Amino acid sequence: MAWLRRNFGELDEDLTKVKREQHVHAYILMAIGGILMSDKSQNLVHLRWLLKLVNFREAHELNWGSTVLATLYWEMCWATQPRKIKIGGFMLLLQSLARYRLPFLHPEANYCYTFPLVTRWNHRPSYARVPKEMRDIQLLLDQQSEAEFVWTPYKDPTIRECISSEFLVNPNIWHMNLSLVVYVNVEMHESNRVMRQLRLRQSIPVAPQDLDDPYPIDLRGRPDEIWIRFHGEYINMWNNRYEFLPPQEAIVALE
Repeated sequence: MAWLRRNFGELDEDLTKVKREQHVHAYILMAIGGILMSDKSQNLVHLRWLLKLVNFREAHELNWGSTVLATLYWEMCWATQPRKIKIGGFMLLLQSLARYRLPFLHPEANYCYTFPLVTRWNHRPSYARVPKEMRDIQLLLDQQSEAEFVWTPYKDPTIRECISSEFLVNPNIWHMNLSLVVYVNVEMHESNRVMRQLRLRQSIPVAPQDLDDPYPIDLRGRPDEIWIRFHGEYINMWNNRYEFLPPQEAIVALE
């Protein structure tokens, strides 16, 4: 990341087309390694992503959203292990989720909603009432009632009008209960466990799906592995994703 910043920090107006494309590649790599799929060191980015940027048209057709989400799930899983002190992945997404759903923990912000929604806290928020110590935060979480957890923050009209209509066209995308595959890693997107945030009734969920402990698998020493074949079962789930929608029962509010 430091090398990218040193060599592609500024874009001169008289650069050739090839040089401009190189700067675009570098900028996207910095966005991937610094924000979307950050390494725990905050200074490394895997070159495998550069291979996906050779053809911009083909890169546009890839599902980067599920890739970012799967990477965050993987990082959150590893961060729960004892003695882990760092976490990678898209922390801004996790931060946004927490601040919109746990209002008793977010700082005060007197700024209008904009997209991306997490940018609301970029404008000198006040942390005066937010606890600083971990044990105080844990105690505050334990003391909250169910009513103080905001399940559907985005139904607020002032928030919803900031969200582009392209993200609201197909809500079934949010409901899918399926596998997300990123190279060697497989993560389950288990929307059936958080139906209330989709404004649907939550039934008692079944046990989480066991992926036969895929975590010890990595890319080292397997240069000839055909991962499309290795993860064929989970890729097939993705290809038939609309078959993996959980039962949807709307919540009916009593008058």
